[in-house]
Amino acid sequence: MSDLLRAPAEIKYAEELDWLESIDDSPKPFSWRLSPKMVRLFILGSERSDGLDREISQKWFGDRSFVERSIVTLASDRGLLLIGDPGTGKSWLAELLSAAISRNSTLVVQGTAGTTEDHIKYSWNVSMVIAKGQSRESMIPSPIMTAMEAGAIGRFEELTRSTSDVQDALISILSEKYISVPELESGDSDNIVFAKPGFSIIATANSRDRGVNDLSSALKRRFNFVRIPVVTNKKSEAEIVRFRTEELLRRHSIDLDVPPTLLDVLLQSFADLRASAAAAGSDDEKLESALSTAEQIGVLEDAVLHSNFFGERALTARTLASSLVGSLTRREPEDLAILNKYLHGVVEPRSKEEGGSWPEFLEGGRDAIATLS
Repeated sequence: MSDLLRAPAEIKYAEELDWLESIDDSPKPFSWRLSPKMVRLFILGSERSDGLDREISQKWFGDRSFVERSIVTLASDRGLLLIGDPGTGKSWLAELLSAAISRNSTLVVQGTAGTTEDHIKYSWNVSMVIAKGQSRESMIPSPIMTAMEAGAIGRFEELTRSTSDVQDALISILSEKYISVPELESGDSDNIVFAKPGFSIIATANSRDRGVNDLSSALKRRFNFVRIPVVTNKKSEAEIVRFRTEELLRRHSIDLDVPPTLLDVLLQSFADLRASAAAAGSDDEKLESALSTAEQIGVLEDAVLHSNFFGERALTARTLASSLVGSLTRREPEDLAILNKYLHGVVEPRSKEEGGSWPEFLEGGRDAIATLS
């Protein structure tokens, strides 16, 4: 695993999954590797009341009802659509579900304007077709077709980014649970690929993409929707940010402490900026950033790496402020003006009243804005 830039969940948590599978004596739907209860436990972590001989780490931070509804949906014959704002953990939850259920989270189609029907069905190895003709051997199955044949979970990221033709092709797969291959002879048993029990699709959609390629009513009927809200609870958000940052430090073998006071400064800054965006009268008065938890993690990661490589191997409020300004400035001069207003209107009074890390944070933010202006 150490030679992988980013190991998928089934490899990263292979030891946990093996152990859970060895003690799991509950009924399992279809070809699932773990029972629904164990899937939930793998994702949300163990508690003392579970009575396990070892602790299972929490990997997704959110309401357990979202996880339970997702698991129940996948145990039925309907697809699962995780929908929410950017950075709410939709893709990470989809990966964890796939890893726990199928031990394979890599059967993924990425939805874009360039995604075609071939990407969710099949294509052909041209050189083999020229040499031997069209056959199952010369076919290149899509990740979705591979999931169908294996009775596994297939994933479709950013469904609303794909065109209506691609979405229409997905309707037949979800409805009929097979893919026809008209290029092969009708008498050939290989001209239809049937899904095995356990096959399902987890799709994700960005709620901010509404209107890009809206889902048809026919496709909506074939999915159970689970809406993942933005994390607003400071404690939960702190746990997510800390969890991801600890992963980063381990991956880079960095021995650097993130003081709790600076984590509080980061959380409060994002809470302030979100409140300002909610009260803004127009888009010009809002940062272009979605101010998601994922972006918050990105700000902290940037500050940690900068401190490790170019600083004194200690995270400071100045570095954190510089990272925040650099990461959230996407439009000039609009975003710089909004951040400057925040520093003068909110951070400056707070630094005088509370002290602590805020004065240094204010100074670092001002210097970063001056550099970019």
